[in-house]
Formats: sequence, C-alpha cells, structure tokens
Amino acid sequence: MLPKNPEQIEEILRPLRLEHGAYEELMRRMNEDMVNGLSTDNNMAADLKMYITYVRSVPDGTECGNFLALDLGGTNFRVLRIRLNQQGEVEMENTIYMIPESIMVGHGNQLFDHIASCIESFVTAQNMDRSVELPLGFTFSFPCKQEGLDKARLVTWTKGFKCEGVEGEDIVRLLHEAAARRNLKIRCTAVINDTVGALMSCAHEDKNCQIGLILGTGTNACYMERLDKVKQWDADAEDPRETRVLGDEVIINTEWGAFGHRKNGVSALDFLTTEYDRNVDNMSINPEKQIYEKMISGMYMGEIARQVIVKLVEIGSLFGGFSSDKLKTPMAFLTKYISEIESDGEFSTYENTRQVLDELDIPVTCYRLVDCLVLQEVCTVVSTRAAYLAAAGIAVLLQRVSKPAVTVGVDGSLYRYHPRFHQLITEKITQLAPNKQFKLMLSSDGSGKGAALVAAVSWRLKTAAQEEE
Repeated sequence: MLPKNPEQIEEILRPLRLEHGAYEELMRRMNEDMVNGLSTDNNMAADLKMYITYVRSVPDGTECGNFLALDLGGTNFRVLRIRLNQQGEVEMENTIYMIPESIMVGHGNQLFDHIASCIESFVTAQNMDRSVELPLGFTFSFPCKQEGLDKARLVTWTKGFKCEGVEGEDIVRLLHEAAARRNLKIRCTAVINDTVGALMSCAHEDKNCQIGLILGTGTNACYMERLDKVKQWDADAEDPRETRVLGDEVIINTEWGAFGHRKNGVSALDFLTTEYDRNVDNMSINPEKQIYEKMISGMYMGEIARQVIVKLVEIGSLFGGFSSDKLKTPMAFLTKYISEIESDGEFSTYENTRQVLDELDIPVTCYRLVDCLVLQEVCTVVSTRAAYLAAAGIAVLLQRVSKPAVTVGVDGSLYRYHPRFHQLITEKITQLAPNKQFKLMLSSDGSGKGAALVAAVSWRLKTAAQEEE
C-alpha cells in the first residue's frame, strides 16, 4: 500500500538527506575551526574553543587506591566510591540523586549546596571516615575553560541548566565552598567533562583510545593532541623534567556542540540546516548557539522528527490529517521514540510504533500500516543524518590524532540505545576517512570511573615528577 502524496513526503524529507560532499565540506570547515581554536590569534573568532584539559596521560594500569567521583551532566547527579587495584580491577558503588528543575534554573549556590548535600548523604551511607579529607574527581559535563587540572571556569550552561552566578566562576571553588558550609572534608583534585571520562575509561582497557565521544542528551568530543599544535600552551613555562614525565601531548576538549554558532546572522552550518533545525533553534533556551549539537543530540532529535511529522499531518500524508494535542506540543516527541520505532525493523507488526502512537494519543482508527511505514522513514532519515554528522566530526579528529590505529571511546544514551547508530557512524567514518584504522568502543561508566582514573593518573604522575626531582 502506497502512502498518500508520496512525492510531497519525499519533498519534505529531502532537505534532511545530505549528499556525501556535504559531509566532506563539514569536515573541512570543522578542521579549519579547530586549527583556529588551538591558535592564539584566531581563538576568539572560532566556534570551537578547543579547551586544554591538562590531562596529559592515559592510565597505564598501575593506578590504585580509593577515590570519590562526582558526575553532573544532566538531571541526574551521581556520587561514586571507586577502588582501583594493581591488577587493573575496578570496584564501584554509586547513588543517583535527582536535580529538581527549580534548582537547574535557580541560583548557583542552591545547585552546589544540593550537590554537597548529596555527597554528605552518600558518605554517611557508605560509613566513610568524615574526619579525613576525601580526594575526588569531578565530571562536570558543561563547557569549561580549564586553568589547571583542578580549576575550571564555566563558560556557558547547556542541557537545560541556567543557574545564576556560575558562568565565569571556578566550579571547584564553588564546590569546596558548598562543602565547607556543611563541614564536609573533600578535595577535588581533578575536574573533567564526560568526553574525557569516556576516553579515560576506555583507555584503562585499550591503550589505543585517543578520542572520547558523547552522544546522549548533548554531544561533545575530546582527543589527544600534540603540544606543538596547541599554540596556547606555554611550553617555556614548563619544567623539562615535567615534560619527560608527562609527555608531549594533552587532551583537548573540543566542545564541538558549539560549532555553527550564529554570528551576525551567519552560521558555518547554514549550508546544512533546514527549516526544522531553525525552528528547533528558535524555540530553544539558547537560540543561535550549539547548532551542531541541536542537529545531532538526544535533547533535540525527537523535536526535529516531530516538526517533520506535524508537517506531514498538515498535508494529509499521516494519520488522515489527525493530530493530537500531544503531537502538537513542542518536545513531546521524545528521542527515545525514534529508537523504539526504528527497532521495529521492516516487515514487522510495528508493536513499538503502535505503542508510541498510543502514548501520543493517536487513535488506532486514525492510522494504517502505511502510516507506520512513513513514520519509520521519518525517524530513519532524521537519525541517519545525525549519525553521519557525528561521523564527520569523528573523521576530523581521526585525521588529527598522530596514531596509526585509534580507538574511540563512546558513551551516551543515544549511542547506547539507538539500534543503528553504531553501524551508521562506522560506515560513514569508513567513507570519510578511508585511510584511518579505527574502532568504536562503548565506554563503561566513563563519567564515574573516568573521573576517578584522571585523579588516579594525576596522583601517579605527581609522584613520578617528585621522584624526578
């Protein structure tokens, strides 16, 4: 059975079906912006600020000890206790705490007081000794300008957070002050974002891991870069003994979600964006920013699909022109619906799709099998574009890493739960970077384990540097 108005359906979907050359052009523009971001002269003009993380080495397997880790990157906040032994084994206990929406958009002191309260509850539940200072690693998954491994200033909030009085401030200082208000003895020795955590977690198992990637509520990537390409690095200020211990590389946090930032009405991604992307951007809490992220990540992908679906309903090509209040509501078509609908596959009974339609209050009497087919095609087109856009960014980083074989550590709900994201990204990278040997590796709790590993590696390197003296 053919859908109604197939030519009009294809016309509506066509802007989302990008030619291979468009992804190659995206790579060229992203790489040029990365070079500018690493420079001293053009950094301010670059969308990608290429933040220095001060993480200079991946785990070598000798790290051991007990560490606390904090993980803040969305509505859930985790506190973890992590034990590392010399056999490379990791033991973890963790508790998840909710961040209420009122705190996400309230004052910064409220947020960090809430975090300190959660730490206190966890330490009490774990019967940890509160009389000694507890070292910890902090995964803080928002754009930060790092001034050291244990000092990072928030550049801008993303992912629905908008806490007053935090942007421009050192988040480690705010954490320590909130802990002091509760007489809680902690010492944050390393602050990282979730991309670094994904890289470090995978590097604990695979020493070829040189890229960390997040594909979840948001998207971001980091990679290991040579110091001679990081023009902002003050090599003269570094003790040569430290260089011998730490090496000549550093992990760069690209904050690639910011690519395409609209300045004076112009974006580097204008050649790719559609009316659906522009609608999503206009309704977001940060219009004209994070354009690349809004075309890929789980926070927005469902809304892009909803925009297309609503348009198809309006021309009578879906559900006989019927639309429910839920379907008309912005952000009501969740990205998880895309994963569920695509999980049905071809020639199925479309049980998942029917369940989604039921949740959207679309009556069974308003759709036919062909509507399920059209809905699946919409989701496939939207998710394929997102995966290919991410693949283009990864291909750029693969070209920048100076290793013959590179593992990409990946974390995030979009990558984990979408039935085809891994396959789509792999096939597109192979086309865009045919001469690079790579593999994608699912990160095992990078934001928790990774934070502890950064703290552990930092401790190992400091000890080695002291022995060098």
